[in-house]
Amino acid sequence: MRSKKNARTLSQRQLRVGEMIKQALGNIFMRGEAKLPNIETSNITVTEVRMSPDLKTAKAFVLPLGGKNANEIIDVLKEFSFVVRKTLSKKITMKFLPKILFVKDESFDYAEKIENLIKNTNRQEKHE
Repeated sequence: MRSKKNARTLSQRQLRVGEMIKQALGNIFMRGEAKLPNIETSNITVTEVRMSPDLKTAKAFVLPLGGKNANEIIDVLKEFSFVVRKTLSKKITMKFLPKILFVKDESFDYAEKIENLIKNTNRQEKHE
């Protein structure tokens, strides 16, 4: 009897393909191989790539260096994702190349917020 799999649990295949795409996107951006208007792609960091269960969609979490102009850069990446996808198709071999959805990585902002809350709590405890 098979146990039910948690909906949030990713398969090894999803993790492996996500990591492969993350590495390839990182190299593409670092080398400036995807020519995108008004963006210096070497300043873009790919922090994570999550694959859908059918491997047809890749959600790429990206963050520009220093977090500057993040929303504008994400908008350009979304608009010209076909250029990035075409460049990616030359780097990796898959039966079906996934559609790439670019998302701003907010995990660093969240971690900083938590860190500040902890610092404030510690300061308040010292003053009491």
